[in-house]
Amino acid sequence: MTYEDLLIESDKENLIVREKALVNNDGRILGNRIAIRKDIPTLAEKACVLAEELGHYHTSAGNIIDLQDVRNRKQEHRARMWAYDNQIGLLGIVNAFNAGCRNRYEMAEHLDVTEQFLDNSLEAYKSKYGIYTVVDCYVIYFIPNLGVIKLI
Repeated sequence: MTYEDLLIESDKENLIVREKALVNNDGRILGNRIAIRKDIPTLAEKACVLAEELGHYHTSAGNIIDLQDVRNRKQEHRARMWAYDNQIGLLGIVNAFNAGCRNRYEMAEHLDVTEQFLDNSLEAYKSKYGIYTVVDCYVIYFIPNLGVIKLI
């Protein structure tokens, strides 16, 4: 989803999203208010940040700033997985393959995410699914390298 799409989704959830001069974070959520650091250079980067903040809205509870607490780390992980699934997902990987994307740069461009966000999502999917997973009539390999094969 683009940054604009995420802003529309946020509005439907009655969330207030503002771009602010944040110092220590790219994004923050408190209640129904989300702040995005206003000097983030690209809309793709802003979309990745907003997706994660929406992930916190949908999956987290309470103040989870202290990541020394294992419960907070678990909530952070859930929020990031929500963002990865929302912005990329297994079908996004398949769609990028079908669109002719042949490397991570092209995939990130196609999915309108940053390469870092894509790399992090692929690592998370590798951790979750292992060597490969099947979605519809496709096999997505994560090990040894990312690969998609259409089953006949």
